[in-house]
Amino acid sequence: MKKKLVVIGNGMAGVRSVEEILKQNSQAFDISIIGSEPHLNYNRILLSSVLQGEVSLQDITINPLEWYAENRIELYPGETAVKVDSNKKEIVTDKKRTISYDKLILATGSTPFILPIQGIDKEGVVTFRTIEDCKSIIETSKQYKKAVVIGGGVLGLEAARGLLNLGLEVKVIHNQEYLMERQLDLTASRMLQKELEQQGIEFLLSKVTKEIVGDHRVEKIEFIDGTSVETDLVVMSVGVRPNIELAKESDILTNRGIVVNDFLETNKTDIYAVGECVEHNGMVYGLVKPLYEQGQVLAKHICGIAEEGYKGSVLSTSLKVPGVDLFSVGEFGEDETTKTLKMFNEMDGVYKNIVIRGDIIVGAVLYGDTTDQSKLLDMILKRKHTSDEEKRMLLQSKDKDAGVIKSMKLSEIICNCNGVSKGAIIEAVQQKELTTVDQVKQCTKASSSCGGCKSVVADLLAYIHSDECDEVIQKKSLCACTTLTEDEVVLQIQQRNLSSLQDVFVELNWNTKEGCSSCVPALNYYLAMIYPKYEGKNEPFFVNENMKAQLQKDGTYSITPQMYGGVTNVAELQKISSIMEKYKITDVGITPEQRIQLIGIKKEDIHAVYSELNMHLRPAHKNNIRLVNASFGDQECRCSKGNALHLAVELEKKMEYLLTPHRVVLGIAACKHSEVDMITKDISVIGINRGWEIYVGGSISPHIRQGELFTVASNSQEAKELICGFVQYYRETANYLEQICDWTGRVGLIHIREVLFEDVLRKQLIERLEAEMLPYVGKPV
Repeated sequence: MKKKLVVIGNGMAGVRSVEEILKQNSQAFDISIIGSEPHLNYNRILLSSVLQGEVSLQDITINPLEWYAENRIELYPGETAVKVDSNKKEIVTDKKRTISYDKLILATGSTPFILPIQGIDKEGVVTFRTIEDCKSIIETSKQYKKAVVIGGGVLGLEAARGLLNLGLEVKVIHNQEYLMERQLDLTASRMLQKELEQQGIEFLLSKVTKEIVGDHRVEKIEFIDGTSVETDLVVMSVGVRPNIELAKESDILTNRGIVVNDFLETNKTDIYAVGECVEHNGMVYGLVKPLYEQGQVLAKHICGIAEEGYKGSVLSTSLKVPGVDLFSVGEFGEDETTKTLKMFNEMDGVYKNIVIRGDIIVGAVLYGDTTDQSKLLDMILKRKHTSDEEKRMLLQSKDKDAGVIKSMKLSEIICNCNGVSKGAIIEAVQQKELTTVDQVKQCTKASSSCGGCKSVVADLLAYIHSDECDEVIQKKSLCACTTLTEDEVVLQIQQRNLSSLQDVFVELNWNTKEGCSSCVPALNYYLAMIYPKYEGKNEPFFVNENMKAQLQKDGTYSITPQMYGGVTNVAELQKISSIMEKYKITDVGITPEQRIQLIGIKKEDIHAVYSELNMHLRPAHKNNIRLVNASFGDQECRCSKGNALHLAVELEKKMEYLLTPHRVVLGIAACKHSEVDMITKDISVIGINRGWEIYVGGSISPHIRQGELFTVASNSQEAKELICGFVQYYRETANYLEQICDWTGRVGLIHIREVLFEDVLRKQLIERLEAEMLPYVGKPV
């Protein structure tokens, strides 16, 4: 039976978590959502765009009623949860309804902060947080003409611009000396203020509100310095606080927010929290991108899918005000550990401040030219080392033309909130013949959240439909048996819980009953990765589970006795020689991995050969770890080989039966005498005085390519852990038949380092690798 999942909160964070859960496993839960507002799920961030007249209230609905029905989600709109009984696993609402749950997600969001001053209860004082607030402001604008916004942050400025569009005289009161002080430096803030003043907004800075004055309705605001300003409407926009009242009432651990761990679990079993109500590692996030990132982690965890956990988010901000191009990300403050790159063009209204620690960008403020915002965010997230040429290019001012869009890589992210790349948008536009930004938004989710990338999406759309665009993205199916791409097939296997080849062929409407030589190995690989206990044969040449013999075209078999590290002894050689003579095996060779291979064994002799040989056999499937030990054969080298041989044997025993996306050649050398030859391997380990240098991404096919230095391990144990973790991460994230050199280029070496240098993540990867090797431990294979 399905488990019962209840979500308290019908906002952006809660419903996005549900969307992610449906992606991972649409059959896992019966879902109910309790929402205190009497509306469907809507985009709260775009309320300012409603005031500005760019969209209607109907346009900001994210999920229509049909979506709830299609996904069999029971919605309780206009109903508030007032108590959670974690022992009985029940929720009580303000309508005296009791709802049971197996899993519970708290997505209670945040509430506007109200200044503790006199007069806040007067008519005409509103917050700006809900659809009702928006409607109230619009109605007020029809009767009154003077408005004041208290708060010079993002929401306050966006609300002020909306009030201006409604025909009101607008003043913004801010208690700091410049606007958006949490996101901007002084220069960018002054440029922003100048632009907004030219649009018609007046600013009263360094003003602290003392009291809101009036009989029944607001008439003026008085400040502690004795000055005042007349107004008919006050919009309070001085920040929000996590809504933790329900959690407190239900004895769920809270601090500033509901306290959660890396998997968004609270201190109560089966109760999770996500969104603005959450406190993770002391941080509370009020921006949409972190909330979506939390939702992705929570969805995987709650569906039982291995997940590294939420590690926090890099904060970025843009401003949805016409005529303003502004972007802020990461750290923009300067200290003794940082240096800055700055460009200020007052004539064109362009300012850039890029903050660098070492040669890694850690933050930036862009005003007037935000073309590089996606590139900068990617550099910061992946901690990319930045060359002098890249720094110079970032400081250049760019005109908004097709050339800029064309120069962007297909993998470059356009919509950071939803992770939508340039390539994904081009593919959607070309395949579905999209012609408007709205259609792109509906199809890809680009610009559907904060809306900060809307102008870039519009530029990209214009480029796609122009003569300048020569980028055509064709959907490539896994093979001729299906129209689905490789990623789509894997997603369907996970969502539908398909656990065999036949399940895939039937459920995904394969064109053939038994697949083909292209899709069967790929499907077997993915099924083995998704289901570690998958028993399907990965290649059609096993005699049985213990005998790794490969069938030849002439009907005979070949076997390769295992010689760990490429080392054998007299007894083994005599045994092999005796068996060759007895069973008339005339063909024998040395493999590239320094193993002896016996070829031409008759079918009727294979069992006897295996029994008399009584040695481990090398796995016969082609995509696995192939180890080359370069400690022997170099006549010019007199270095000690013991440590290299020991490491080679340990690594081979650790990973010899692992199935990998592509064959992996692992080379180990005792010293740097063989360096040139060694670093063309997929993974190369070279002994040095202070440990082991580990190179990755080398290749000799289709082109010779030297690997890059991944890291230096101080001892053999550390080297073994890093290599095992690297191989497992490759197995879990690479596409089938994707070589390590291509994978490292696509994923990024910096990102891989970040994963493996984190002790907890590396340990998790090694544990999963060992779990897959466990069935082979102690078996006579």
